[in-house]
Amino acid sequence: MNNKIAEKFKDLKTFSFEKRNQFINAKPFPFIELDNFFDEDYLNEILESFPKMSENKHDFNMNTKSEVKLAITSPERIPNKINSFIEFLNSYSFLDFIQTLTGIEQKLIPDPYLSGAGLHEIKQGGFLKIHSDFNIHPQLKLNRRLNLLLYLNKDWKEEWGGHLELWDKEMKNCEVKIKPSFNKLVIFNTTDFSFHGHPNPLNCPEDVTRKSLALYYYTNGRPSNEINLELGKSAQTTLFQKRDGHEDEIVRNRIEFKKILGKLYIRKKIKY
Repeated sequence: MNNKIAEKFKDLKTFSFEKRNQFINAKPFPFIELDNFFDEDYLNEILESFPKMSENKHDFNMNTKSEVKLAITSPERIPNKINSFIEFLNSYSFLDFIQTLTGIEQKLIPDPYLSGAGLHEIKQGGFLKIHSDFNIHPQLKLNRRLNLLLYLNKDWKEEWGGHLELWDKEMKNCEVKIKPSFNKLVIFNTTDFSFHGHPNPLNCPEDVTRKSLALYYYTNGRPSNEINLELGKSAQTTLFQKRDGHEDEIVRNRIEFKKILGKLYIRKKIKY
């Protein structure tokens, strides 16, 4: 661990206690943004190992009205150097740090299978519309509680866009914009109401991409105030939202699973 964390953050226990209230009381939902959290030399090695997904080295090439991005979510396709880093981020010492930082009572559980997580890359013109995330791990059936996003973009210019936007519960205002700069760490609660994304197409040069590492953490159960009861408590997919003034954006309500007369019906509601 000593060669991965920047010197000023190495006392993780003390730091997590000091920043807990900042995390819990953040608006529009609990989050923290940390600059230069990891050792710069070590993170340079991670960046050098980042695959060039545009050269067909990816698992997913999403191209819809809601998202345009590339992703590698298979650990066996991720370089060894980055896999070792992911193992550290899923280790007891790091879990203990974010457990204390976030104040989550249930024990956090990492996802070694990287369902939906892993390495993400956005090319010029790419985007990810405002959404809240799927709430149940598809295989482990655990409750998704935290997102960790680490950005790996050196010399990122403001005018290129790609900022992570955090929106309020009513989808009226973007309350926070976070520039995806190199060694920028963002951790936030994932609930039915934690709306986020980077909805505007990237304006970067063709030879530049927006790179990030994403990890998700889970618990067995979650507080009821994090659940939108109108959507039900069953497994739900990503829920995209529409911003005011953007009538072309799709609102996709979650899949509802309902048992009627002993049979399982799946009702999908989509609004345009």
